[in-house]
Amino acid sequence: MVQLWINLPSEAKSAPAGYPLLKESAIPVLPLADNAGQLRVIAGNYHDTYGAAKTFSPVDVWDLQLKSTKSVTQPTKKDRYVGLVVLHGSVYLDNQTQLQTGDLVILDNEGGTVNLEAIEDAIVLYLSGEPINEPVVGYGPFVMNINL
Repeated sequence: MVQLWINLPSEAKSAPAGYPLLKESAIPVLPLADNAGQLRVIAGNYHDTYGAAKTFSPVDVWDLQLKSTKSVTQPTKKDRYVGLVVLHGSVYLDNQTQLQTGDLVILDNEGGTVNLEAIEDAIVLYLSGEPINEPVVGYGPFVMNINL
């Protein structure tokens, strides 16, 4: 299980909090090309399939389950940063960088594609969203915006 907190822009901080409970049966599951595995659309949009989680701002949260030795190429949107978190296994990123369980990589926001090749069975969380460009401060278990 992964729990995600999505930050809101300052002007939306008074919006009611949302804590959606997503049942597995509500999450769309799509097969990946060439029998490479499957993709669960948790939030956002993947090839006109929309995730069960409703978000305040546009985000994509995809759970990629890749089979050993298989690869997949995923789109990245211009002006959105992409975070990849390896939850299980290991993969090659763009045929050059090896990522293992627990690794996080943040990609630029130029748009294009990202290629993942599973070295062994792997689960990769794909996170993408529009930046809100506000300062963030972390202290202990809390993360907040600050106005300077």
